[in-house]
Amino acid sequence: MANKVFHVMYDDDQKLMDGARALVAKGIRVKDVFSPFPVHGLDPVIGVKRTRLAIASFMYASTGTALAILGTWYFMIHDWPMNIGGKPSFSWIENAPAFVPIIFEFSVFCGAHGMVLTYLLRNGTLPGMPASNPDPRTTDDKFVMEITTEQNGGMSESDIEALINTTDVYELSIKNY
Repeated sequence: MANKVFHVMYDDDQKLMDGARALVAKGIRVKDVFSPFPVHGLDPVIGVKRTRLAIASFMYASTGTALAILGTWYFMIHDWPMNIGGKPSFSWIENAPAFVPIIFEFSVFCGAHGMVLTYLLRNGTLPGMPASNPDPRTTDDKFVMEITTEQNGGMSESDIEALINTTDVYELSIKNY
């Protein structure tokens, strides 16, 4: 038996949600969903777990905070102390309120750039990488749910197709892989 992939297309996000709920309730595992915008509430329905991106973002921002503190100490206290507005040039802690905007901005800078790189690497969307989108219409106004026979080992292809056709499907394509 060849492994097959079903690309189930819907023309509305609510139809996608209803179709996903109906199929998951009948024991079908959904591999992935491609949509032109995020469909809120779909992840728990199809069984996608929460990511650890927030932890990565916090680590990048914490690194930015530490680097900004180290940089302000080195540049303004240790390497080239200057008397600006009568502030003491020998103590970082006494000048800390003046460094808060620098620390905040550098934390945001490191967090944002780190998240962009993490997102591109994690999703494999670096420049020059081939697209993994099954249908170009999902970037405009269609929603595609991907179901494989490999993940639904206990069901035959005809059973999966029959269950898919009970939903309000717009288009169905079946391919070997």
